[in-house]
Amino acid sequence: MSKKEHIVRYTDKELLAMQKRGDDKSDWKGAAAMTNKEIDAAIADDDDEAGMHVDWSNVSVELPRPKAVLNMRIDYEVLEFFRSQGKGYQKKINAVLRSYVEQKQQQKGMKISQ
Repeated sequence: MSKKEHIVRYTDKELLAMQKRGDDKSDWKGAAAMTNKEIDAAIADDDDEAGMHVDWSNVSVELPRPKAVLNMRIDYEVLEFFRSQGKGYQKKINAVLRSYVEQKQQQKGMKISQ
């Protein structure tokens, strides 16, 4: 893909209004009239899609489990160390704990779910 010199952002409402006015550059009627073979051929001719094949026939959506809320006591110095790392320090604490759990479970032949 070539680098764009000017990037413009639109809201969904702005895009719908542009489409209604005919200001968009997409040929929606032409795209809707294409057969599956024509769509496949157009994709095959697109350099950005070269070598890309995704099999969507057996995709499943798995939502992550929610985080548990926890109040715990830790050493002040430990907390300050993670806070000094900047934004996202709680995620880093979680990553350290997860790594510890995975290591221990690996030693026991178990696996942690994500």
